[in-house]
Amino acid sequence: MLCKFGAHSRWILPPRLPYHHCRDGLHPRQQLLSRQHSSRFTGLPPSRRHGVKPGLPFAVTLLILGGTGYVAYEQYRPFRHSLLAIVRCSRVAAAAVLGTIDYKITFARNYTSGAERAQGYSRCHTRSAKRVLRALLANGGVFIKLGQHMASLIVLPKEWRDTMRPLQDRCDPTSYEDVEALFLSDMGKPINELFEDFDPTPIGVASLAQVHTGKHRESGKKVAVKLQHPNLAEFCEIDMEMVGVTLGWIKRWFPEFELTWLGEEMRENLPKEMDFVNEAQNARRAATNFANVSTSLYIPEVISATKRVLIMEYIQGARVDDLAFLEQEGIDKNKVALELARIFGRMVFVDGWFHADPHPGNLLIRRATKDSRSPYNFEIVLLDHGLYFDMDDQLRINYSKWWLSLIARTSPKTIEDRRKYAELVGNITPDLYPVFEAAITGRVALEGAWQDESYSGGYDRASSIIDVPPFSEAEGQAIRNAVSNEGILLSVLDVLRRIPRRVVMVLKLNDLTRSLDHALATTHSSARIFLITAKYCVAAVWQDDYRRIQHGLRMYGWFGSLRCLLSCWWKYVKGYTTLTIVETAMDMRARLTRLVPM
Repeated sequence: MLCKFGAHSRWILPPRLPYHHCRDGLHPRQQLLSRQHSSRFTGLPPSRRHGVKPGLPFAVTLLILGGTGYVAYEQYRPFRHSLLAIVRCSRVAAAAVLGTIDYKITFARNYTSGAERAQGYSRCHTRSAKRVLRALLANGGVFIKLGQHMASLIVLPKEWRDTMRPLQDRCDPTSYEDVEALFLSDMGKPINELFEDFDPTPIGVASLAQVHTGKHRESGKKVAVKLQHPNLAEFCEIDMEMVGVTLGWIKRWFPEFELTWLGEEMRENLPKEMDFVNEAQNARRAATNFANVSTSLYIPEVISATKRVLIMEYIQGARVDDLAFLEQEGIDKNKVALELARIFGRMVFVDGWFHADPHPGNLLIRRATKDSRSPYNFEIVLLDHGLYFDMDDQLRINYSKWWLSLIARTSPKTIEDRRKYAELVGNITPDLYPVFEAAITGRVALEGAWQDESYSGGYDRASSIIDVPPFSEAEGQAIRNAVSNEGILLSVLDVLRRIPRRVVMVLKLNDLTRSLDHALATTHSSARIFLITAKYCVAAVWQDDYRRIQHGLRMYGWFGSLRCLLSCWWKYVKGYTTLTIVETAMDMRARLTRLVPM
């Protein structure tokens, strides 16, 4: 307070007040001095005016948000799923979009020669495949399965299949602590109550599950225990939805790169593969189908199964393409390749119900046991029965007739039949037929397949599968020239989009038998396994004719039905005998080749 006394002025302080009467707990004089002090620094930020360090509120806010996010991530599943979905989706989307743009630029570039174009396209395939591979490895689980499927599709470029192939062996195991928790959750008992001995280290790890060995207390047998990765189910639905959305956006931005069928296939197949009760039923049914057949196929006995735990008989053996093991055990490589063709040929063309996810890792070979039904000195053990497909009778017969048209020599009638049955089997229009035929046979299309010979590369084509010569550099160049054409690549994608999923799975079986025939270094012709397929096709057509004639007995009468029956029977005998003679000739030549290498 300022008071005047004559010519002099001075400060007169008000009487001292009790502390509780002071505003903000300060003495009035202190408040006055504080206001004066503050007025000198009105130009400073609020944080500086009040003595707060710069950036501290932001750091505190960030810390609070981070802590809240961490708690929500650990405790609130929808939040965790949403966050992980964004991260996982961004990886796949980035790889897919960058790859698609890369293809667009590569296709639009001008090249000085066909060889330069082929090299540029090959590099683009490799770059795009590696981008996708990195995304799949980072996401793991369901995405590893997707990459494995891509590795087995013969219609995809070789660079894609070769890049994805390592995914068969690049899966991380589940920790033993999580395995123990899984047993308590699904079996209701700890591991030591179910097994006398249990190896905590898995003998095999796949994208969906891993396998341990142990001695089962109840049965006293050494068993293989297949366990689903515990965290797989948590993200499976999200991953499937994410793949579908990503591929849908690619289709919208780049309509010619149509890959939505991959997402549809995952959504249909994965739930089946993740249910081990379904796998146990498939294994038992497959064993029943081959129960009265003279075959080297052996399917391990199922001991028990829950949705995520499968206990089966343990089989000691080597991979079916282990040449050193075959040599050591005195097993004929040619016979192994032919037995594989017979096993899968019977599944497709006779049973109409077949294993849809075969690869060399699922096929073991061992010496035949004393009580074996195998006609040879070995048994082929088929594992992993999670996914099977059935074929309705009409599709199975049309597919058989199409194969028989490939066996027949080229003629106007044969070419017409090939195109007719390809359309019935795979919705393949004439312009896409050569690509489809090449995918089935694994070679360039046969004579008369291409309407536009500019894609043929001038290569002399075989008249039928039987006449296909050994693979040559000229044929390889013809394939490279075809693949380097943008229209052919888009045709491949169109074929994959059109054909039914069951036919896609049959393509995988065809590719497996061909690749194993090559891996086993067989001495017979590469067309030898096609003859086995043709024999099953002839038998399937004859059985269908017999049923059809029986049902049409009243319509055609006894005489007409008998005449049709004899005609169909003679056609079957003639075709089967011819194929058997050609088989015998090829086998004799193979034996001579082994004795006297040509």
